[in-house]
Amino acid sequence: MPGIDTFVAIGDSFTEGLNDPDPGGGFRGWADRVAGALSAQRPGFRYANLAVRGKLLGQVIAEQVPRAVELAPDLVSLAAGGNDILRGSDVDALAEQFQSAVAKLQAAGCRVLIFTGFDPRMFPVIRLLRGRIAAYDMHLRGIADSCGCDLVDLWSMRALKDARAWSQDRLHLTTEGHRRVALRACQVLGIPVTEACQTALLPARALSPPNRSRWLAARRQDALWAREYAAPWLHRRLGGSSSGDGVLPKRPDLLPV
Repeated sequence: MPGIDTFVAIGDSFTEGLNDPDPGGGFRGWADRVAGALSAQRPGFRYANLAVRGKLLGQVIAEQVPRAVELAPDLVSLAAGGNDILRGSDVDALAEQFQSAVAKLQAAGCRVLIFTGFDPRMFPVIRLLRGRIAAYDMHLRGIADSCGCDLVDLWSMRALKDARAWSQDRLHLTTEGHRRVALRACQVLGIPVTEACQTALLPARALSPPNRSRWLAARRQDALWAREYAAPWLHRRLGGSSSGDGVLPKRPDLLPV
């Protein structure tokens, strides 16, 4: 990992670290974990995380990219567009915006790390977006190839195809999910790791219930998800608000880890 002495992470809730609780308060997440690995290898390493939950790609470009350029780090991670897809935005237009952001960061001399979206196949309702996420991912792979970005392909990660890697809201990773993404990002960046990130999660210890019981349990979980997560999300959309309103970046400046 030659030359990575400073790292700025930008984006939305995925990069902010929801829902990976930090023992010291707030959220940790894959980016903090990668920063920790870099800090262990690079004396004097510094890290900033500008990501804020709920941000659309245009907001990330307008609010976070200029600050990242100002900080002029060796490495910038950019992950955004998922919230736009949830709102029905055109993925071709999103990809054009994304590539322009990459160009700005690279023009400032930054190495850029990007992420595809994950495969939502295992989740009812959200899996209806699978085709649009896949199309956006193909654009992102093309951007990585043409611009020379480092790419973490979340769609292909076996560990993320297990519902246990995801929180009850079905949009944010658990601690284990963030840990696996951090390991994969480290591999892509050339940071030595001693654990596998692509292997599937260990089988659950409890025996699977009978098929009908399993089906009923799944439907109860679907109803709970609709009441506790989908309905509040829809209410915010109708009211023109965001989960990120009033939330400030957790690490706005480049500081030691």
